[in-house]
Amino acid sequence: MPRHVLAICGSLRAQSINRTLLLAAQKCGQEHGLEIHLYDGLGNLPIFNPDNEETPPKSVLDFRAHLAQSDAVLIASPEYAHGVTGAIKNALDWVVASGEFVQMPVAALNASGRATIAQAALLETIRTMDAAIIDDACVTIVLNGKNYSVDDIVNDPETAELLDHALGILRNAIKDADQKRDIA
Repeated sequence: MPRHVLAICGSLRAQSINRTLLLAAQKCGQEHGLEIHLYDGLGNLPIFNPDNEETPPKSVLDFRAHLAQSDAVLIASPEYAHGVTGAIKNALDWVVASGEFVQMPVAALNASGRATIAQAALLETIRTMDAAIIDDACVTIVLNGKNYSVDDIVNDPETAELLDHALGILRNAIKDADQKRDIA
């Protein structure tokens, strides 16, 4: 039975290397029994306002539903001025209190060897939300803004190996989470 992974790109750019990396993960994930779905609604989420948390707009309900239907989350986000993007932070703010990330297996891919501060901040935010960060599946695949295609990523032995390794670990973490739920 395939496992469903929601992929979230922290960049709204159509040609984002982070988006391309997630599309490459989508292609490679099939070998691990992972159906990776790229969430394209990040730009539709309104700015988080705690006054609207009890009656969120449809776009927020849609985002929460996608998360609730997933077995894991895979995030790739760029670093802007040593921080996470406003788009990814805003999306996470909308689900802090609603709990979709609680014990959710999460892996973060980093497409730039220079983006270490935002990656750490992203993981800290998600950890605060009580997600199950799969540290060994959080990898940096140094693409550093080059104009790679999905095929360039999956056909390069070094990048393909890193991506394959991370997805295998994520798949195993999903299985472990399933076993823990069955025991509980």
